[in-house]
Amino acid sequence: MSDLPRKAVTRTAKLAALPLGFAGRATWGLGKRIGGRSAELVARELQQRTAEQLFKVLGELKGGAMKLGQALSVFESALPEEVAGPYRAALTKLQDAAPPMPTRTVHAVLEERLGAEWRELFLEFEDKPAAAASIGQVHRAVWHDGREVAVKVQYPGAGEALLSDLTQLSRFARLLGPLVPGMDIKPLIAEMRDRVSEELDYALEAAAQQKHAEEFADDPDVLVPAVVHRADQVLVTEWMDGIPLAEVIADGTPAQRDRAGQLLARFLFSGPARTGLLHADPHPGNFRLLPGTDEDEGPESWRLGVLDFGTVDRLPGGLPETIGTCLRMTLTGEAETVYELLRADGFVKESVALDPDAVLEYLLPIIEPAEAESFLFTRGWMRNQAARIADPRSPAHQLGKQLNLPPSYLLIHRVTLSTIGVLCQLNATVRLRAELEEWLPGFVAPEPEAVSLPEPAAESAPAPATD
Repeated sequence: MSDLPRKAVTRTAKLAALPLGFAGRATWGLGKRIGGRSAELVARELQQRTAEQLFKVLGELKGGAMKLGQALSVFESALPEEVAGPYRAALTKLQDAAPPMPTRTVHAVLEERLGAEWRELFLEFEDKPAAAASIGQVHRAVWHDGREVAVKVQYPGAGEALLSDLTQLSRFARLLGPLVPGMDIKPLIAEMRDRVSEELDYALEAAAQQKHAEEFADDPDVLVPAVVHRADQVLVTEWMDGIPLAEVIADGTPAQRDRAGQLLARFLFSGPARTGLLHADPHPGNFRLLPGTDEDEGPESWRLGVLDFGTVDRLPGGLPETIGTCLRMTLTGEAETVYELLRADGFVKESVALDPDAVLEYLLPIIEPAEAESFLFTRGWMRNQAARIADPRSPAHQLGKQLNLPPSYLLIHRVTLSTIGVLCQLNATVRLRAELEEWLPGFVAPEPEAVSLPEPAAESAPAPATD
């Protein structure tokens, strides 16, 4: 395989073939309906065939095509088992692999960015990549001071490929809707387009990663590799071993699944509170489960390793307090107050009037995991939520269409949904409420202020007697 863009015509042709395939299958489905098969069976089969073609094409390309594939793959929990089951392995592969670029291209980038004597920076450098993703691939190496490192090399032409793919995909985003019930694909693609420049800027990524590495340096639960060196299109960080989260999803023990899920939830909510940044790419390829150094220690001592800080949301004050306050008041049934808070923050437009009790009924099933002391995240639960919101006949669907997502919440919303998707893939039992109480502003009700009573007036002494 040559450089990422290869021939632009070839990439465009592959992506352009997707809607043609969708249209052909729709015609095929109509024929099946006329032939007497039930609408539900035909729709399910169409969905399965569409998923097969989509992930085959996205898996062959890097750039924006693969990035969308990774984003969609965390939502496979929302798909019917008949559709998700046969492709789960393919989706997992999307999360952590891609065809590598040629060795000569890698060497050319390293020479251009690190200098002609780039090899002197390393005691060892493995030409075969250890991992590959949407805009870059990672090589294992040994830095000149003896540290094992990961060398991330950006694909030449990554920016052009990202923009081209996402533009092409946005043209038929609505056709992808049935693949992830209840989710609008077009804003997801638009948000990816808006963040292309950040994703390509390894200086920003290095700064975000180093901030996390310093904050979590002595943390017993989370490990972030430190940054060793940075140049344009090249990022060198400390190497991190561990079990890829995709393997835990596929073959992990219940204890491993629960530990990984708990730490993933902890990192999601504690990161913004501790660093002012939200890691915004929570697919399984970016996480590792790290066993403790003592073999006798169980999974409760294991840590979560976190990679890839190319996309972050900057939240200097942590997650917005409105989120925590609304969650708390929804759980206590304060419909009117929740409605007013949502309206004030732009979730309900001024031109729209909704029934506060109906809004509460819409929210309660979604935030069910925050109510219990511990909650088992399952694919079945995720599918029920997706079906409730996606079914045009349901009140939840009608109400959801009238709600608005303010731009400042877009990335927070996607990251939260993606993390829940991964928790459902893990089938993990998580004490989510404990993490919310610890890290989410507004979730714990403020202590009532003590009222100080005025001191009683001192009795005046009797006047001295006079003669």
